[in-house]
Amino acid sequence: MKPPPFDYVAATSLDEAVAALQEHGDDAKLLAGGQSLVPLLAFRLARPSVLVDLNRVAGLDGLELADGELRVGAMARQRDVERLPGLRERCPLIPEAIELVGHVAIRNRGTVGGSLAHADPAAEWPALAAILDAELDLAGPGGTRTLPARDFFVSYFTTALEPDEVLTQIRLPLPNGRTGSCFLELSRRHGDFALAGVGALVTLGEDGGATDVRLGLIGVGDRPVRPAAAESALRGRVPDDAAIAEAAAAVAGEIEPNGDIHGSAEYRRHLATVLTRRALATAVERARGGEPAAAA
Repeated sequence: MKPPPFDYVAATSLDEAVAALQEHGDDAKLLAGGQSLVPLLAFRLARPSVLVDLNRVAGLDGLELADGELRVGAMARQRDVERLPGLRERCPLIPEAIELVGHVAIRNRGTVGGSLAHADPAAEWPALAAILDAELDLAGPGGTRTLPARDFFVSYFTTALEPDEVLTQIRLPLPNGRTGSCFLELSRRHGDFALAGVGALVTLGEDGGATDVRLGLIGVGDRPVRPAAAESALRGRVPDDAAIAEAAAAVAGEIEPNGDIHGSAEYRRHLATVLTRRALATAVERARGGEPAAAA
């Protein structure tokens, strides 16, 4: 199918992109990697009258691992983050999750900012932002503002971005100490969107107790879910099998998945609890076998 007609703006600066959005308002859409928008256009599920292309805007594709955080420009390609030197050793959760995003061809073109702004609740990047308490920089006519990930995602495919704002950078604080992580998901075929998925990060203290526990669930709500009760159930305890099972069971009461032709709501709830238990067990095992992470 062919997309409906639209005007095309090849912005060469951030100011030009913001001005185009300000001029056209809700009728405009930003084009980053195009891995979500182009199929929507082809199926006429999106009908913008103007496309504002960000690919010629300099300075939006930065990528830096320093000062204990990962700084990612919104136009950075997912594959470049996946292969960033030192990231797998510093925070393996991030590349492990990225490897589950579609296929290599998609990650070669797809951008981090595009995935976050698209806000698919079954996508991996929103969950990573939630787990790592990321901060997102947004540029608009009035300047730049920063939002924490918990305030950025609003609902299905909806964020706190204003119609005339551009997501410019994502900053992800990286864990320190004796930390293990794991990202698991289940899909019908490799590369498909997850029926459910879980990212887990566990930091252990000197006594073996869990000093920090973070979980991020995808495919089971209208946005990435941080299950507070499940995290609290394990935090401060020695993460043995019983404690992990208790934390995983708590997930069931914190999610409201929808059913569809691929799986019922109850099936997705069951998947979430099983994947949480497995992800936590693997994260704990990795934390026990690893050395404390050195600050980047």
